Amino acid sequence: MSKIYSLKDAISKFVEDGDVISFGGFTTNRKPYAAVYEILRQGQKDFIVEAGPAGGDWDMLIGEGRVFAYINCYTANSGYTNVSRRFRKAIEKGEILFEDYSQDVEMLRLHAASLGLSFLPVKLMLGSDVANKWGISEEERKKHPKLPNKKYVELENPFVEGEKVLAAPVPKLDTAIIHVQKASPNGTVRIEGPEFHDVDIAVAARKTIVTCEELISDEEIRREPSKNTIPAFCVDAVVHAPFGAHPSQCYGYYDYDADFFKHYNVVSKGDEDFKNFVKEWAYDIEDHDAYLNKLGATRLINLREVPGFGYATNVLKEEK
Repeated sequence: MSKIYSLKDAISKFVEDGDVISFGGFTTNRKPYAAVYEILRQGQKDFIVEAGPAGGDWDMLIGEGRVFAYINCYTANSGYTNVSRRFRKAIEKGEILFEDYSQDVEMLRLHAASLGLSFLPVKLMLGSDVANKWGISEEERKKHPKLPNKKYVELENPFVEGEKVLAAPVPKLDTAIIHVQKASPNGTVRIEGPEFHDVDIAVAARKTIVTCEELISDEEIRREPSKNTIPAFCVDAVVHAPFGAHPSQCYGYYDYDADFFKHYNVVSKGDEDFKNFVKEWAYDIEDHDAYLNKLGATRLINLREVPGFGYATNVLKEEK
């Protein structure tokens, strides 16, 4: 059965207001930006976010007021911002509910979700401010049924007398969106290079959207099953979206767009500049094809990964 959708139809059908949602990728690597722009255009909102290591993807959605609660370990375009601007401003102004887990615990929580665990016992964070300084209060949590009612519970390890562990809540994901290198019409996915937490959220979520660089036949993807990463039964929609991770990088295909990230770092500082940026790159653009046309062929070709190097050789690093 074919699961091929247009990007517009996939986002319209599978992304709903109030979803507990997670994106794949890692800060500036394989982030599902094409889907993010489409969510901005369509207007879905009030998300409870299990962000993982995020970047401009969630920063834009936070800046546009689409996020109700943000559960996170790190948000920045690595190398371009220490902390993403819109995210930081929203926290400082108290515009969103925010909870912080250490990166290792956040990744383990998402893995626990894929395993269907009731909670996650860890020793990580014990005695640290990440555990001891609360983000979302218990009173606030009780108002919202999709939020866990506690950040954690400290327990005694039932197998080691006197040893303490933290029992962390396991996310119950409604929607996962990931960008990958290859997928087939039936939903089989092949991730090349680092997988990050993408497999976990695809398995855990009730609804999974996959955007891909290449759409290949079911027969072709079955020829090398050991290279496949996510089984078809975990995927609800497959969208062919070349350069769908731009401006982030996609291993084996293209490097990140340094100039784009530098530009975003500047414009995201101020409210008016940020609004103009989102208007130019999301609201005034009809779809992902129009976005690619606006970027231009030369710009995209220059980002192409050079075989043997693993990166675009003409993406120059700034001199110190």
